[in-house]
Amino acid sequence: MNKKREVQSSVKDESLIAKRRAQMIRGAVTLFKEKGFHRTTTREIAKASGFSIGTLYEYIRTKEDVLYLVCDSIYDEVHARLETLDIEKGSLNVLVTAIEHYYGLIDDMQDEFVVMYQESKSLPKDALQYVLNKEMEMVSLFERLLKDCAENGELNLEPKQITLAAHHLFVQGQMWAFRRWALRDYTIEEFIKTQTQFLLQGMAGEKITIQGVQ
Repeated sequence: MNKKREVQSSVKDESLIAKRRAQMIRGAVTLFKEKGFHRTTTREIAKASGFSIGTLYEYIRTKEDVLYLVCDSIYDEVHARLETLDIEKGSLNVLVTAIEHYYGLIDDMQDEFVVMYQESKSLPKDALQYVLNKEMEMVSLFERLLKDCAENGELNLEPKQITLAAHHLFVQGQMWAFRRWALRDYTIEEFIKTQTQFLLQGMAGEKITIQGVQ
């Protein structure tokens, strides 16, 4: 079990903590993207969040806490969107819907994804390990769906290929956040459809011989 890292707060009202931290995340993401984590101050985060530096420190202890909350918010949202799917009975239709949900989330949280991958190295060791573990949990979900599709004959994948395919479709979606500037001719719907076609055509089945590759 990947235990969530506790971010200390002097406030006891859980709903208020969630509200203020959501404001913090929005303000911090803009600053981290524009200036980078190390050049952003907690005072600037407080101002961008709409409250004083004193109020900020009622909800977090360090700037690293804010970065951790940004990263964790992404995985909370991934989980929220994918838990609506019947992933216990994996099929090609479920896999396609899961890809659509995940890539749609990347569209909604483009800045958060960019900040996470650019700045997560600045997290304390335990927080970074938590974030990496959360990512592997998400990859494992797609791995399980791919395995089900292979077992029921909808995809032609060997066990070792399933792991690589799961990482592949996970990372390909993130292209939308990192390469959005170069993909302006695409809508998110077109991107999802085309990427899904590329991914599934490669997994569907016919083996291609590449010269020099066994």
